[in-house]
Amino acid sequence: MLNISEITQTIKKLVETRINLIKQDIQEEILTLTSRIFLLVVIGGLMLLVLLFLSLALAFFLSSYLESPFSGFLIVGLLFLLMILILYKVRDSKSFKQNIQNGLKNFIGTAAKNFKSDEE
Repeated sequence: MLNISEITQTIKKLVETRINLIKQDIQEEILTLTSRIFLLVVIGGLMLLVLLFLSLALAFFLSSYLESPFSGFLIVGLLFLLMILILYKVRDSKSFKQNIQNGLKNFIGTAAKNFKSDEE
């Protein structure tokens, strides 16, 4: 016959094992999320650099096309100002916020699904 102390020891070991498994799962999900956020920041930084160089190229092209050293930069600056004003107007739009949230959930959520499928 099993002792009550043996049963309690077995139950304690089972609970400890389950807790350790849950801890490992949480650590893996945090690691996955952290790596996706890091990747998102790196991609964002690279996109900003691309935007900067394309903006400079457009400004220089417009300046040479219009034969005015400042007009190309003025036009590009006004284009950015127009984009800022448009984003300012739609900042409270529920559909705009929903689209951004869905995009981020999709980007981060697919990473978790891919990570789980890689484990299996």
